[in-house]
Amino acid sequence: MRQVRRREIIRAGTTVEQMVRAIADMIVIGQMLPGEKLDEVSLAARFEVSRTPVREALRELGAMGLVDRQPNRSAIVATVTETYLHSMFEAMAELEAICARLSAERMTVDERRTLELAHKASMKLVHTGAEEDYAAHNIEFHTRLYRGAHNDHVFEMVTQTRARLAPFRRAQFRLPGRLAKSYEEHGRIVIAIMRADGTAAAQAAYSHVELVSDASAVFAATREPSARGT
Repeated sequence: MRQVRRREIIRAGTTVEQMVRAIADMIVIGQMLPGEKLDEVSLAARFEVSRTPVREALRELGAMGLVDRQPNRSAIVATVTETYLHSMFEAMAELEAICARLSAERMTVDERRTLELAHKASMKLVHTGAEEDYAAHNIEFHTRLYRGAHNDHVFEMVTQTRARLAPFRRAQFRLPGRLAKSYEEHGRIVIAIMRADGTAAAQAAYSHVELVSDASAVFAATREPSARGT
């Protein structure tokens, strides 16, 4: 198994969005393990907030499939198996391929130019190893593909699926060399879209998500019971 670099998760702040991201990151990289109780009081103290935003954060994490919540019982960290994660990425690959193909066919000249310029600008983030900034760029890059498809129904489906996978897609950038590889994969998508080649764009997008799935599987494997020697 590839070595996963671990960083200390710094207290994320007081907003629900920040708590969701911080807790999701801790779950994905194994600082919180499947079955571990998520006590509202302890979390409220940790993030220096009241229990109300903690409840909302746990609700959102539950919707993402990272937390199990049952009536009158404490929330616990859910088990996300490698098999289930693969199934979500499989669906994501199909949806992103559709978006890339339609973007190649339907993007305006300005949309294509903006996509290309934003992609080229992200090389600076790769060179400096700016993981957080590149992760933010990655979200914007894929959102441009979704918008470029000019199909509201597809946009709704792909963004909902992305929300479920967001913590794992973000975690991939902790892996050595992943920033550069992601940039290269984005480049193949951009080239196809600039050429208005829908077939090539779809193939490049599908392959990109498959590679992201392989990278993210590292984190699912480290969280399964068999990987912890139980």
